[in-house]
Amino acid sequence: MADDPCSAASEKLTDLYMRYRAVLDAASPSGRTMPYRWWARPERLSGLWLPWDQMLEEYARELANMINALTDHVRRLRAWHVVVEPLSDIDKLAATHEFIDMLGTFALSTPYALKGKFAVAAGRLSHQANLAKDIGRAENFPTGNLYPHDIEPFGRGWTTFRPFMLALEPLGGKAFRQASANFRHAWTHDFSPNFVIGVSSAVTRAVEADGKVRYGLGERDAFSLNAVADILEIEREHAYRAFEGFRALVDEQLAAIIAFDEQRG
Repeated sequence: MADDPCSAASEKLTDLYMRYRAVLDAASPSGRTMPYRWWARPERLSGLWLPWDQMLEEYARELANMINALTDHVRRLRAWHVVVEPLSDIDKLAATHEFIDMLGTFALSTPYALKGKFAVAAGRLSHQANLAKDIGRAENFPTGNLYPHDIEPFGRGWTTFRPFMLALEPLGGKAFRQASANFRHAWTHDFSPNFVIGVSSAVTRAVEADGKVRYGLGERDAFSLNAVADILEIEREHAYRAFEGFRALVDEQLAAIIAFDEQRG
C-alpha cells in the first residue's frame, strides 16, 4: 500500500509542534502577569453604580486577558523561531501555514486592539463615575468607535486620567507602525509582509509632496519571528504601563464612589 501523504504530513506537523512545545516549556519566563479582580470593592454599592461595577468586572478581566496573551505571544514566537530557523523552505512553509501565520497576525494586531479597548474602558467608566462628582451630568457620551481623544472630556476631572493617557499614548503608536511595516493596516487594507519565508511589496506606489506619483520596484523580506517578538516586547511594556494607569484611575473613581455613597447615607 502506498504511503498516505496526508498521514505523512500530519506526522511531520505533529513532530514540529512537539519540538516547539519542548522549546517553549524549557524557555525562561519573561514578562509579567496582569492581575485579576485587584480592586477593593465594598460588599455593597448603591444601585446607582451597577453599570460602573458590571463594566469594570468585564473590562478589567478582558484587558488583563489580552495583555497576558500578548506576553504569551512573545514567548511563542521566540520558541517557533528556534524550531523553524534550521528547516528547509518546504518545511518552513508548512509550519507557517499551520501554526505561525495565525499567531503572528493576531499578535501584531493586538497592540492596536488593546489601545482601543483601553479607550472604551476608561471612557465609559469615567462617564459613569462622573456621577460621583456631578449627579446631573448629561448623557452625552459618544456612540460608535471610540478613540483616546474621544474620551478626554469625560476623564479630565480625574487626577489619574492624564497619567493614564500618557502611558497609553505610545501603545500601538507611530514607532510600532513603522517597526511592523504598519502590518495591521496592510493586512486589512493592502498586502502585508510574510512571516518566516517569502517576499512581498514587489511594487510600491507613493504620492510625493509635489503631487507626482512614484512607483518603486523591489521587495520586502519576510519577518523574522525574533524581530516580531522584539517589536512586541516593546508594546508589551507599553501595555503594562497602560494597565497600571488604568488601575490607578479605577482606584480613584472607586474611592469617589464610596465617598459619595457614604455622604448620601
